[in-house]
This record gives sequence, C-alpha cells and structure tokens, in this order.
Amino acid sequence: MSLPLPETEKLRQLGLAVIQTEMQAVASLTTRINQAFVQACEHFLSCQGRIVVIGMGKSGHIGNKIAATLASTGSPAFFVHPGEASHGDLGMITAKDVVLALSNSGETDEILTILPLIKRLGVPLITLTGNPQSTLAKNATVNIDVSVEKEACPLGLAPTASTTAALVMGDALAVALLEAKGFTAEDFARSHPAGRLGRRLLLLVSDIMHTGADIPRTLGTASIRDALVEMSRKGLGMTVVLDNVDKVLGVFTDGDLRRALDTQINVHTTDVQTVMTRGGKTVNANYLAVDALNLMQQHKITTLLVLDDASNLVGVLHLHDLLRAGVI
Repeated sequence: MSLPLPETEKLRQLGLAVIQTEMQAVASLTTRINQAFVQACEHFLSCQGRIVVIGMGKSGHIGNKIAATLASTGSPAFFVHPGEASHGDLGMITAKDVVLALSNSGETDEILTILPLIKRLGVPLITLTGNPQSTLAKNATVNIDVSVEKEACPLGLAPTASTTAALVMGDALAVALLEAKGFTAEDFARSHPAGRLGRRLLLLVSDIMHTGADIPRTLGTASIRDALVEMSRKGLGMTVVLDNVDKVLGVFTDGDLRRALDTQINVHTTDVQTVMTRGGKTVNANYLAVDALNLMQQHKITTLLVLDDASNLVGVLHLHDLLRAGVI
C-alpha cells in the first residue's frame, strides 16, 4: 500500500526525531564518565567471581545483552532475572561476585525485594538508574546516572532513549574493562571459536588438512601418466612425490605438467621425478591455518605439504581447505 506523500514525509520525520532524541541521550552520558564510573570499573576489576547482571522488563533485555558483552570481552558475567531470583535463583550469587542492577526508575519492585539479600551477602552493588535519588541508587555501592531528558516515544511511556543510554553505558563499562585487562584479539577468539575471528586465530593446519588415504602420493620412479591418474583421483591438482622409504622428494602440479608438455616428453615413459618441483613448501601440523594462508599468498601457491618433526609426510593443505574453513 502506497501512502500519500505528506504521510510518507511524516513517517520519515518521526523516525528522524527518534534518532535525534536518542543521540542527545547518548551524548549526555559523556559527563557521567566520572569518578562513579571509575569506581564501578575498580569493583569489576577486583571481582574474584562473576558479574551478576539483573534487570526487569526492558531493562532486563538490556541487562542480558550487557552480560553477554562483558562475558565475551574478558569479564565473566551472567544474567539473573530478579523475579526468579526471589524464587531460588538468588543462590546463583556468591560472596565473590559483583552485582550490576539496571532500573530506570530505581524503584523496580522485583529488584527491591531481593535488595536486602544482596546487601546481606556483602557483595558490591553497582547500579545503572535514571533516578539518582531512588531507593536502588541510594543503596548502591556505586550508582551510575543514566537518566535521559525524555523518551523517544511521543507518549513518553515506552522505554526507548533510556534503554539506549543504559546499553551504551554498559558497552562503555565492558570496553573499559577490556582495555584495563589487556584483553587481546586472541582472547576474544577463544570465546568465539565458531566466529570468523576465532577460526582465523585458533584453527590449526591439523584441523583441516588432508590425511591418510586422501593424500595424493606417487613414487618418484612412477610415470607422469601414473602421477596424473593419482592427481585426478585425489582432486587437489597436485601429488606428492616420494622415494621408496616415503621421504618427500618434491611435488608434481598442474603447472609442472604444462611445462613438461611444452617439451613434448612422453608421459607414459618419463619418470615424474624428472619434471617435478623439488622440495615444495612445507609446514608443521601445529601451524596456524592463517599463517599457512599467508605462506601460500607469499609464494603464490595453492598447496602446502605438512611434515612432522622427523620430516615425514602427515598431510596436505590446499587453499580450498582454508576457504571451506572460513579462514579466507
């Protein structure tokens, strides 16, 4: 259904107004990166347990995301629903933890119900509230003010700018802690092993290389024709050339075949070792896959031989293996 142009423009203006309101809410947070923010970070850094995030309703959704961000950036954290906490889940909080509570009003009943129990545990209570004079803020070890001038909702009812402000402050805390802890890209990859970065930084050649019967191999005394048959059977565009005690002599590739045909040699009678590329580029099975990729790119090749510490052939790595594994 197409709307009249005036209605279309009205919708566009409404959308822009929301973004403008939320931009202002986020901008106002710059003055809240103060001593309270620093103190909150200090409590998190000295935490010997976990950061337990609690929040109700929309604040709960934001809290869940903050907990996930903290956990993935080196600050172990999890979310506890305050309603469930008063029915047993409070046992998930230990004396070594730090509690991070979110409530725009600072008067959320479900959180205030468990407040005395949190205080009894003696754990630091960090709060993100929109009312520094609220019950929750006054009982906090450290309260960070995330109040906004107005919600983006024209009714002033739906949490919009306030939840955005809380989310941004949560990100500010997480990233500050990340930097303070010296959290690296490798650390991030370890907690995201299925992600692209995890694959690039953690995947080893041994995880994706061809082994055993999948390795194309040919004796050096075999004919070029026999080497071609092996290449076609294994589908890697090459075959490893070995001596009679399985030591690597070199590799025979598509490129070697083209060069050999230019000389008009007999593929049925000529030994493959006379036209192979001697040696070949090699890596260890414990080599990082991303380093193997760099080696291929550096030498403009598509295959690496994988040798053990005794120089025995244990695998073959092809560029397509790196592609399938998401390293490229």
